[in-house]
Amino acid sequence: MWKIMKNNNKLHIALLFGGNSSEHDVSKRSAHNIYDAMDKDKYDVSLFMFTKDGILLGHEASKKIFDGVPEDDIIADEYPKIDMSDPLAPIKAFQEVKDIDLFYPVIHGNLGEDGTIQGLFKLLRKPYIGSGVMASAISFDKDMTKRVLNQAGVRNTKYLLVTPENRKQMTWNYISERLGKSVFIKPANQGSSVGIHKADDENSYNEGLEDALRYDFKVLIEETINQPQEIEISILGNETPRASKLGAVRVPATDTFYDYQNKFVDASGIVFELPVVLSDELTKEITDMAINAYVALGLKGLTRMDFLVDKNDVPYLGEPNTLPGFTNISLYPQMWEVSGISYSALIDEIIQYGLAEFERNNQIHYDFQELGDEHVGQKKYNN
Repeated sequence: MWKIMKNNNKLHIALLFGGNSSEHDVSKRSAHNIYDAMDKDKYDVSLFMFTKDGILLGHEASKKIFDGVPEDDIIADEYPKIDMSDPLAPIKAFQEVKDIDLFYPVIHGNLGEDGTIQGLFKLLRKPYIGSGVMASAISFDKDMTKRVLNQAGVRNTKYLLVTPENRKQMTWNYISERLGKSVFIKPANQGSSVGIHKADDENSYNEGLEDALRYDFKVLIEETINQPQEIEISILGNETPRASKLGAVRVPATDTFYDYQNKFVDASGIVFELPVVLSDELTKEITDMAINAYVALGLKGLTRMDFLVDKNDVPYLGEPNTLPGFTNISLYPQMWEVSGISYSALIDEIIQYGLAEFERNNQIHYDFQELGDEHVGQKKYNN
């Protein structure tokens, strides 16, 4: 696999974390684990944290937060130094380091997974790990993801889309007649169960929809899968991706679904089965669906795919996570560990795939032709 070689044989990695999403603190946990797993004989690592306001802090300030100094205290010291009248103020901290070889974003949710930060890396003409602008943006938007999956023939749950413009028409009667008497309500552009509700009647539907519309102007209303199993699979690679063994998330019967609380705050009641034992047929079907979705969405580097499997062993692809969590609870690295790839080796591969994708994109040619004088045809206006 292609790699950059430097005089000291080390790559300079910019590890980005934080962000202005509800997953800000999750990102900080993931970044810690990734930093600890990076082989320091191979990488020099600089830290950059986006605050909850979306302002990038430099390495020294970010390192203090990384080491446990209260974030609010550091921000109180740093913000007065920033000239907010400068249009580049939110990213001015990148001036500190001029020899970055690769950006490693660990920013979950908004800013990190929606194509925004990828666009910045592209403007900076630097390699970065993970998927590009379009694939990230489409995969972050649950509505757009389903459109691509449906075109590619990858099974997913039925849904209807509610917006402020059509909300009056999307009554509970209209929804329940088409999707059943139990549905899930999900903002299209949010992650980690933020703004998600289960509705079984008109009151819970209206309340859930009201809350979901706080987080996005597009809200999916999805059918409920009967007695589902939560199955996850990790994907790694660029043009020829490969899949890990499968993992299962067993949520307590008292919980409605795998929500933010038991994902990141208290997972003591969750059972993670690694690898999960399923029939060969079902394992192959889920793996094939995940790879097909990865290719159809144009994903690169890494992604975790989440599935629901109903009581008849029919799998439905829930959604891709293009920058999956690397917390102690997160299954992406754990599924690769049970598949034979250590944490440190996984980081190495993700970095190399980022470098390889950058080199591949540099092979695309652009031709520019001068237009010269402008010649306009005769215009004919009809009254």
